[in-house]
Amino acid sequence: MKVFVIAGEASGDKLGAALMAGLRQLRPDVTFDGVGGPLMQAAGLVSRFPMDELSVMGLAEILPKYRALKRRIAQMAEAVVQMQPDVLITIDSPDFCLRVAKLVKARSAIRTVHYVAPTVWAWRPKRAAHMAHHIDHVLALFPFEPPLMQAAGMACDFVGHPVVTDPLASAEEAAALGDGTVILVLPGSRKGEVTRLAPRFGQVAARIAAQVPDARFVIPTTANVHDLVQAQVADWSVPVTVLPPASPLKPAWFRRADVALAASGTVSLELAANGTPMVIAYDMAWLSRIIISRMLLVDSVTLVNLVSDTRVVPEFIGADCQPAPIAAAVLDVLANPTAQQAAMDLTMDRLGRGGDAPGLRAARAVLDRLDHAAIMDHQPRRQ
Repeated sequence: MKVFVIAGEASGDKLGAALMAGLRQLRPDVTFDGVGGPLMQAAGLVSRFPMDELSVMGLAEILPKYRALKRRIAQMAEAVVQMQPDVLITIDSPDFCLRVAKLVKARSAIRTVHYVAPTVWAWRPKRAAHMAHHIDHVLALFPFEPPLMQAAGMACDFVGHPVVTDPLASAEEAAALGDGTVILVLPGSRKGEVTRLAPRFGQVAARIAAQVPDARFVIPTTANVHDLVQAQVADWSVPVTVLPPASPLKPAWFRRADVALAASGTVSLELAANGTPMVIAYDMAWLSRIIISRMLLVDSVTLVNLVSDTRVVPEFIGADCQPAPIAAAVLDVLANPTAQQAAMDLTMDRLGRGGDAPGLRAARAVLDRLDHAAIMDHQPRRQ
């Protein structure tokens, strides 16, 4: 069995590695080709080029790299058509991945699977109908997504979110990190996010430290932004601990933290898995902010709020991403640490906590749909 798989950022790399492991468990003869990061490479993929080339988010941010990305799209489509895999699996990064799938479908009958449904419930709802022309099957992370994809004409399976299988530290490991008020600071996993958010988060930290003298600020990092984070926090007015990439202490700090200040994204689910209350803040380039704010269909972008059908996690998005109100919200969460607990627990249950690992569920869904498609292809046509 031959699988061509493409991931474009750290979260997709994690999904891809788990899916690869699931496919190998169910089909030991499987081989992989494509693009991925360190986790997918550790799982056996030889990436055709560095995945970091695709880690771009935001309309204004993509424009300077448009020509290079367009070349890569054409190269990947050509590689898939030449390889003729049993299935092309594209993972998130829709601006890149769906364009590859479109070119592949225009030249072949190769089955296409997209892992991570587009957020049509948040903005640009017509994306589902557009992608249905070149995507056969969608693997969804959230339980409310399959009906939206099916209505657009694609097969879709909810396979659970990988956060439910993340290793959690024990209470003893967390306690070993010492006393004091621990505030986890998470300014994003993309360079543009860190550059934009870290200075503001530093101002938030200074305001909090003035009110909470024993506050300790800890920043976990990924490999692609570690050096940038170090540079950005160098002029913060409060002491801060920057964890190295893949630090073995990261799970313990997530559990130990009293509150987290985080960029919008899947990290909110990691915090919920650890029972760590949070405040979400995010901003983007001016042009992206203007365009996206006019297209949003939801009143919250925080996944814990959306999955739990609550609005208990405070968020400060776009023009509202200002240090003073963010700091006030963090201090309020510190004063009311259990207010978000029920919503975080419900979120984890709805995302598949206690069931089969999402990577295995995703692999099973891919294989089941492939088998079904093969059977349908061999059925005689009605006269």
